Amino acid sequence: MQLILDRPLAIFDLETTGINITQDRIVEIAILKIHPDNSEEKYMKRVNPQIKMSEENMAIHGITNEDVADAPTFDQIADEVEQFIDGCDLGGFNSNKFDVPVLVEEMLRVKDTFSLENRRFVDVQNIFHKMEQRTLSAAYKFYCSKDLINAHSAMADAQATWDVLKAQVNHYTELENNMDFLSSFSTAHDMKRVDFAGRLAMNDDGEVVYNFGKHRGKTVAEIHKVESGYYGWLLNADFPLHTKQCLKKEMDRLKALKNIKKDKEVNIEDKLFQLKKKFNS
Repeated sequence: MQLILDRPLAIFDLETTGINITQDRIVEIAILKIHPDNSEEKYMKRVNPQIKMSEENMAIHGITNEDVADAPTFDQIADEVEQFIDGCDLGGFNSNKFDVPVLVEEMLRVKDTFSLENRRFVDVQNIFHKMEQRTLSAAYKFYCSKDLINAHSAMADAQATWDVLKAQVNHYTELENNMDFLSSFSTAHDMKRVDFAGRLAMNDDGEVVYNFGKHRGKTVAEIHKVESGYYGWLLNADFPLHTKQCLKKEMDRLKALKNIKKDKEVNIEDKLFQLKKKFNS
């Protein structure tokens, strides 16, 4: 079946030096561009990340430090990558949370500006998770190999949930057996993301809020009033460049609104002064 496209779709995947969006680098980029007529173009490049990879990381994707020693650096291919995806929607597997943020970070390191506005993003992993059953009964069957009897009976569901949690920790070596890790790992962010890393979000009132740390859920505007230094701290801390770009944009918007309000107040005061002057003359 052909996918109905009204503009090209660039499906891409990155191999990187690690999973830290702000610190790790691309070592390979592959892009499959599908045009509206379903014809395809391919782009693939190895990239010298200019930092050393660990043995553990090299074992994941099979690319060694020697393999990329003579490869171009990302700043040398940034223009051709940007040109190849120009006018394209973007797709991938877990791309909204990882590949897109990493690509944006790499671009912003070598370019003054890089925007993905007016693009659509298709994350195949999210489609998979939404379409395949994720109920407690399905989890109990998958992890515990049992049918959940008396589903939606509160105690039966509570017991099954406990059994599933123990089975998950036993099943996945990646899961640390402590509550700090499990709490952080399983926390879902329901608000609409403003930046790709999800550090900023949009609340129900359309206001930009911090989505992490001690000010989570509070608007950028209200925190700037009571703790103006928080903005500067975030700009200088180890946060994604895209997060900082979005925060700067919000602060510029707030500043513009403040100036408009100030101008209105000045105009009102001027009109009142003119009225008093006219009245007293």
